[in-house]
Amino acid sequence: MSASSWRLRVQHKTGFTYAGPVGASYNEARMSPRNESHQAVLDARVEVWPPARTYRYEDYWGTVVTAFDVHAAHETLQVTASATVETLPAGDLIAGDAGATWAELAVPETVDRWHELLLPTPRTALDEELTEVAERIRGEHPAPHAAALATCTLVREEVEYVPGATGVQTGAVQAWRQRKGVCQDISHLVVGLLRAMGTPARYVSGYLHPSPAAAIGEAVVGQSHAWVEWWVGRWTAFDPTNGIPVGERHVVVGRGREYGDVPPLKGVYSGPENSGQGVEVTVTRLR
Repeated sequence: MSASSWRLRVQHKTGFTYAGPVGASYNEARMSPRNESHQAVLDARVEVWPPARTYRYEDYWGTVVTAFDVHAAHETLQVTASATVETLPAGDLIAGDAGATWAELAVPETVDRWHELLLPTPRTALDEELTEVAERIRGEHPAPHAAALATCTLVREEVEYVPGATGVQTGAVQAWRQRKGVCQDISHLVVGLLRAMGTPARYVSGYLHPSPAAAIGEAVVGQSHAWVEWWVGRWTAFDPTNGIPVGERHVVVGRGREYGDVPPLKGVYSGPENSGQGVEVTVTRLR
């Protein structure tokens, strides 16, 4: 990594509290960062309470999954993921008028290649109003990349970031109508609009250090975060919630069509209803 890279330590605690003893649960955690060109994972581990044997694999989208079963009776389930990651600044950005053209994105080979990332999903589907917004933005920009940046700007201006305004099941249409949401909703809106234009787009989950001027060694409350990537000859990443390219403050965990492909923790269990879920993310800049 270069001198301008950051070294981040991330700790993500999450889990469930049940209304009574649960006999068994079967779970998957997607909380481990990926090794890739803009980040290097120096160490990563996932710990489970009650203790359980875990095994890891990469899912269809390339996300690292830690799977585990708990067969002892339990009333709470706690998962703690810890990782140390080196990250790079954005760099190598595409100029607004560069990248693939609309005609190049419409070539059958390209459409076939990214078919799954051009289709709507339950959380990214658009209504008539949003479809018209997508058509208008496309018509105003001769290059798909410029249209994508304009889409990020529009959604950020129109949808206020309000924690608690939506839930994990909220779709793009609802967030747009109420003009409030969180990073998940803003990313779903951008992804849905880009796909409606014919631009392959995917949802990215990960972590964000909240401060551009982070003090070394100071542990701060971080965020499970979401942003987007679109393909215009190559993939490019952007954080529409903050209006910035993805850089040294971002840590990638997984990618998919929408949130449903990359939830941090999901599973099934035998027992009384889930009475609550807690989430705590701490991020420390080490260098």
